Amino acid sequence: MLKALIYRFIVSFKKNIIANYVSQLYMAGLGVLILPLYIKYMGAEAYGLIGFFTMLQAWFALLDLGLTPTIGRETARYRGGSMSALQFRQLFRALSVIFFSIALIGGLLLWIMAEPIAFSWLTFEELQKEDVVLAVEIMAVSVAMRWMTGLYRGVVTGSERLVWISSLNIIVATFRFIGVFVSMYFYGFTVEVFFYHQLCVAMVELIVLYWISDLLIPKRQTLHAQIGWSLKPIKSLLKFSLSVALTSSIWIMVTQVDKLVLSGILPLEEYGFFTLAVMLAAGILTLSIPVSSAIMPRMARLYAEGKEEEMIHVYRSTTQLVSVIAGSAAIFIAIYSERLLYVWTGDLEIAKNASPVLQLYAMGYGVLAVAAFPYYLQYALGNLRYHLIGNLITLFTLLPVMVWAAKSYGAIGAGWAWFIVHSTYLLLWVGFVHGQLVPKLNMKWLFQDVVKIYFPTAIVGWIVSHLIYLGGDRVDLLISLLLCGLLMIFTGTLFSEAVRKLFMRRFSRNE
Repeated sequence: MLKALIYRFIVSFKKNIIANYVSQLYMAGLGVLILPLYIKYMGAEAYGLIGFFTMLQAWFALLDLGLTPTIGRETARYRGGSMSALQFRQLFRALSVIFFSIALIGGLLLWIMAEPIAFSWLTFEELQKEDVVLAVEIMAVSVAMRWMTGLYRGVVTGSERLVWISSLNIIVATFRFIGVFVSMYFYGFTVEVFFYHQLCVAMVELIVLYWISDLLIPKRQTLHAQIGWSLKPIKSLLKFSLSVALTSSIWIMVTQVDKLVLSGILPLEEYGFFTLAVMLAAGILTLSIPVSSAIMPRMARLYAEGKEEEMIHVYRSTTQLVSVIAGSAAIFIAIYSERLLYVWTGDLEIAKNASPVLQLYAMGYGVLAVAAFPYYLQYALGNLRYHLIGNLITLFTLLPVMVWAAKSYGAIGAGWAWFIVHSTYLLLWVGFVHGQLVPKLNMKWLFQDVVKIYFPTAIVGWIVSHLIYLGGDRVDLLISLLLCGLLMIFTGTLFSEAVRKLFMRRFSRNE
């Protein structure tokens, strides 16, 4: 019986991670293929506006107040038997009221700020000011609706129904990235059509997520008392929720401050090319999201059940998995940045100009992918104090450095600031946090789970880049790059004990 339970535990966990990776890889790959088409059919300024829209969605998350991670964690606790169905429904209703209120207020404020943003912040020449104002107004509604989905995503994620959410993500991404070209084909390749289409997709996504979460929460007729409309259920969670809110806000500032600063410094056309490079690099962090989505509720559940040793095993194994996948991707993009941009866009000028920025941001995101892990550990323990302090230090360091570097050296200066500050965080603060929470873990984690994988992968990638000619047309170059990327992932797998065992178990079962 025990072996059967453990086997079901492992299988469901793997399914969640695989489902997350399928959806994230699909969305990232779709974005990589589609983004150059935006520039081709809409122009660089219009794409810069799209990049501004993406940044707004990230900054709007500052209003989250830690509520999305809180509902995810409490859903996991409810499923683990730590709270009753009535308590969970009371909490869910209280959070629903707060989510709706913040979405309404935040969206309205952004709508009011549409003209100042268009007239005073953004710099553009080809687009009409009226069109930009309308685009920002549509952004306000779309961003508010997409943020509202956080409540329902938290329920689905906390229920560990990640196959459901992954399937929905694939469908929504298809309509968002590909479907928009259908709309623009019939109504014109304009910013108005693009953003109206995004608004419609956001509306459908919200409705579907509401329906899915409604299937997962306990039904009213099964409760022994009335749910009520009190906000008292969230009082006991305020400390954790506000800790998450503050750390999440700081994290958003840390990861988005460069985009905000440069959106006001660079002309919208140049900002579009900068966004192109950063979006490709950000795909590295996207590769770690499926793992974090899977392990955060799982680690919280293991800790609640008193299985701390199993929790640390999950923590270290998934660190190696991220090091193999996201780490290899970061090193690969950094080494082959110019050739990747040429294969992607088909424009040698864009590839040459954006390559230095992509290289620096790829290395920075490669660091971030593993530096984020102590947050998952603290999330499971229910205490984010160290994460809060570390991110505050990073923010107060990064903000002035980023502003100075961006104003002095443009996008390349921002890239150097990004890489150096985050590398310092990984080497100093992550080690301190590990020492406080799990003594004697850091050196094993850093060298066995990260450096042991990153270093040989980088060596192999560097040797191949210098010894093997990667030329020919774009198709030949793409094939060569894919083979190099697979070689680097294979190298990382060889040096990862956890990933090797995962493949060995998979092959042994198939036999």
